[in-house]
Amino acid sequence: MELKKYFYFILALVPVLAILHIIFVITETTYIYKALIYNYVNIDDYKIFENRTIAAKSPEPLPMSKKKSPSPELQKTLEDLKTVAFLVLKNDTIIHEQYTPPYNEHSLSNSFSMAKSVVSILVGIAYKEGLIKNLDTPVHEYLPEFKDGEKAKITVRHCLMMASGLNFEENYGGPFNHTTESYYGTNLRKLIKKLKVVDKPGTVHRYKGSDPLILSFILNKVTKKTLSEYMSEKLWTPIHAVDNALWSLDTKNGDEKSYCCINSNARDFARIGLLYLHQGNWKGKQIVDTSYVKESLQPLSLPDEKGNKAEYYGYMWWLMQYKNEKVFYARGILGQFIIVIPSKNIVVVRLGEDSGKKEGIHPVIVKRIVEEVIRW
Repeated sequence: MELKKYFYFILALVPVLAILHIIFVITETTYIYKALIYNYVNIDDYKIFENRTIAAKSPEPLPMSKKKSPSPELQKTLEDLKTVAFLVLKNDTIIHEQYTPPYNEHSLSNSFSMAKSVVSILVGIAYKEGLIKNLDTPVHEYLPEFKDGEKAKITVRHCLMMASGLNFEENYGGPFNHTTESYYGTNLRKLIKKLKVVDKPGTVHRYKGSDPLILSFILNKVTKKTLSEYMSEKLWTPIHAVDNALWSLDTKNGDEKSYCCINSNARDFARIGLLYLHQGNWKGKQIVDTSYVKESLQPLSLPDEKGNKAEYYGYMWWLMQYKNEKVFYARGILGQFIIVIPSKNIVVVRLGEDSGKKEGIHPVIVKRIVEEVIRW
């Protein structure tokens, strides 16, 4: 009898599921299936996506002089927040390195939004090469789909400041939003095309994934290369990354998820911090103009969506004043950090599965790391 009830229940459920599927197809939200299967983002998500290789064509190891260790208090914090990699460089030399098995110095881990800082660097390189004429150039000069209405007022600089004014919904709490669609969906260009301007471009800083995507589409256009190819040629190879990285795509042979999803390791991520520590110079070769680096690390004078000055943000870099130290860092949602302390010549990379609590804008773990390593 119980089996019969179960059979009738399943039979009744079939048309309901069929109707839901039709709704998902009509509303273009079939990405929800993947979102429900995987439920929450993971540092190994490159395994569930298509990827493009960022080739490391000129590998050179970083110098090492491992002579420092975290205090018991910091070590406990790192363990509590499920850290998989923690690396500290002083004067361009690795002075501490630790991993949590099965992760090691070559293991790939998702950058999440640290990729935004990389997109900012790539824009700086294209600007140096003259491929982007001016940071105040309207986006529609590169992407004709932005030529109408308020969209025509959006500039490259607005996107760097995350001040495009577009209504991209940066939401990590549910399946039906732009963030989830951009992560699990299969057509990033279509997603960006349907966005509307809700704030006057250049007037409000609102953290969102649409703006680095627009910049990546511009880079595709002006370089005539995929984002991964351009990064390999102009960044990854010149800074002598040791391992190939992967950039996750929206679909096979599609577009890079440029707001996130560069998959690499702590040692090679550290090179990005070293490049900006040295104001865009790598061992005598100027990869990004110093003037662009300095400009990209200037606090925004714009208000954020809460009406506060967005002085904690530059051109897709987070900015922090810790006591007397000026710090800038790249940041990912699960506690991925490339932290640079210029006055101490220090770069720190932390990769893991939990970013912990925040005090205001900045995660507590970033402050704890900075406080300890400046004593080293």
